[in-house]
Amino acid sequence: MRDLLKEKDSGTAGLKLENWVVAQCDEWRDHLTSNYIEKWDEYYRTWRGIWSPSDRERPSERSKLISPASQQAVESSVSELEEATFGRGSFFDIEDDVINSEKGPELEFLKNQLAKEFAKNGVRKDTAEILINAAVFGTGIGELVIDTYTEYKPQSQEGEDGLRVIGRTETERVCVKLNPIKPHNLRIPDTATNINDALGVGIEEMVSPDYVYDLQERGIYKETDTLLHTAVHDSDIEADPTIESYETDRVKLLRYYGKVPRHLLEEVEGYEPNQNVNSKSYYTEAIVVVANDGILLKADPNPYLMNDRPIVAFPWDIVPGRFWGRGICEKGYNPQKALDAELRQRRDAMAMNVAPMIGIDATRLPMLGQKLTISPGKQILTNGPPQEVLFPFKFGELPQSSFAETESLSRMIQMATGAVDSAGITGAINGEGTAAGISMSLGAIIKRHKRTLINFQEGFLIPFVQKAAWRYMQFAPEKFPVSDYDFVVSSSLGIMAREYEVGQMTQLLQTMSPESPIYGTVLESIIDNMNLSNREKIIGLIRQASQPNEQEQASANAEQQRLQEVHEAQMGVFRAQAKEFLSRANKYNEEARLMPLKLQIEMLEAAADINNEAGDEFEKVFRAGQAEFDKKMKVADFALREREAKDKLALQTPTKENVNGS
Repeated sequence: MRDLLKEKDSGTAGLKLENWVVAQCDEWRDHLTSNYIEKWDEYYRTWRGIWSPSDRERPSERSKLISPASQQAVESSVSELEEATFGRGSFFDIEDDVINSEKGPELEFLKNQLAKEFAKNGVRKDTAEILINAAVFGTGIGELVIDTYTEYKPQSQEGEDGLRVIGRTETERVCVKLNPIKPHNLRIPDTATNINDALGVGIEEMVSPDYVYDLQERGIYKETDTLLHTAVHDSDIEADPTIESYETDRVKLLRYYGKVPRHLLEEVEGYEPNQNVNSKSYYTEAIVVVANDGILLKADPNPYLMNDRPIVAFPWDIVPGRFWGRGICEKGYNPQKALDAELRQRRDAMAMNVAPMIGIDATRLPMLGQKLTISPGKQILTNGPPQEVLFPFKFGELPQSSFAETESLSRMIQMATGAVDSAGITGAINGEGTAAGISMSLGAIIKRHKRTLINFQEGFLIPFVQKAAWRYMQFAPEKFPVSDYDFVVSSSLGIMAREYEVGQMTQLLQTMSPESPIYGTVLESIIDNMNLSNREKIIGLIRQASQPNEQEQASANAEQQRLQEVHEAQMGVFRAQAKEFLSRANKYNEEARLMPLKLQIEMLEAAADINNEAGDEFEKVFRAGQAEFDKKMKVADFALREREAKDKLALQTPTKENVNGS
């Protein structure tokens, strides 16, 4: 069925691959030119402050003033996003999709390697340019470019004669660069809403012939016999549309990334099949480079590991159903035009009032060819009294209400763009408003910045880091471990949001005592939100001060242990005294209980003595009493032993009641 579709496809019959690519991109370019280019050029001039005759609001307008309100809004918003992304050091992090402690060092190594490569290749600078494009034109676009370079390092070693030889080492390295692309140079179908859903994307740029020759010598581009530097001036794809004079020795280069008819790609001379190409599909992903709208320099299947397109883009503000976004200049377009018209009108009116004008009776001037201009020390000859021949006059008065109107229009631009200048929002942030009003105003502004920050992170930053990591894993696996990772952006608050938060926490800190346990935590948060060069050192000192000294802590622990031992010793003394008191009490109680028995015994002994003295006649009575007495003594002795046994048991296990009673 695909073969039949190929034969019946009248759109590709007799076409070469380069012709098909150029035809697609030309169609997409026509749509872009008719709908966007003119507006984008005006946004660019407004941001740059460059006047054009097409910017006149009325034919008699002479002033060329352009208000810097939109310029300030663009720079303020871009700086806020840059600070939120790059102001805290590393702007990305890596996570493993599976919890694996063994991959911890591997993740940290990959993160450090990527951070070094990004810093070496100027990713932050290129990202700042992309943010500027997004704020001015509404869409930020970047191209990932793989390149190789020779890294030189100084080295020295000992020679044979004992002398030290100084030289260098050369190492071939692979790098991934970020190439900022102006929206004027991107070709994408009008039905696409993102890079991946489009049939393809093309990038048209003017380059030097030496750039093409260098890539041909390195074997990246094909050798051609046609003279390359024959391109004419094309204002739609120039880097600066306000410049009119360019060199003629240039090449118009079209780089296409996307789907192409498979049979057209196979017809290219020197085509080599790729394992990623599906031989049964009609379209296949490829990279095609065409010079001067007809010279094929490169046509290869997509060589990348993940079969992705090396383009990342994000809208500054999303427009539903459209790829192209809405930028700062578009948001503030109408109040900017009104403000420019007001300033130019006031400037023209001022010229009519300040520049001297004079009416002259031409019939009473001598015909001597004198110039009728006014200047200090000027002499004008008249036939008659000068006050009758010359009459100075001016047109109207300069309205004072224009000052208030310009201030209101500037505030309207701030409302439209969400940017705040150094003066702040009148009556709210510059000291005239209440704390609640300031919080409400700044809260709305910060939320708008955060919304744009999310678009930038999810649409541009995370895909870029991920694709760059894939390139390094594919072309430099010896330095970058190959595995499946999740990339997370480590962004923070912008500078305006951080300053506002610092102010709020400073007020909170004033309500606390330095001895409070959370005083150090709040102070650490304030320092962390400041953009200080030695921020980490200060935070470390705060944490060290909030923690007790080890020596003092050891002394405090020893003192606490000593007090505990003293307390336990005192409790032991109290327990021993309680036992002694209990024993004495039991002894006294037992002696009191046995006292009647002792008295009875003594009485019996006295009676026995009396009986002995009485003689034999009482012997029988005495013996009977003696037997009864022995019996009672045995009972008393048994009772005494039983009582002593109970007392010993009570002394071994004293009860709580006995202790308290003692």
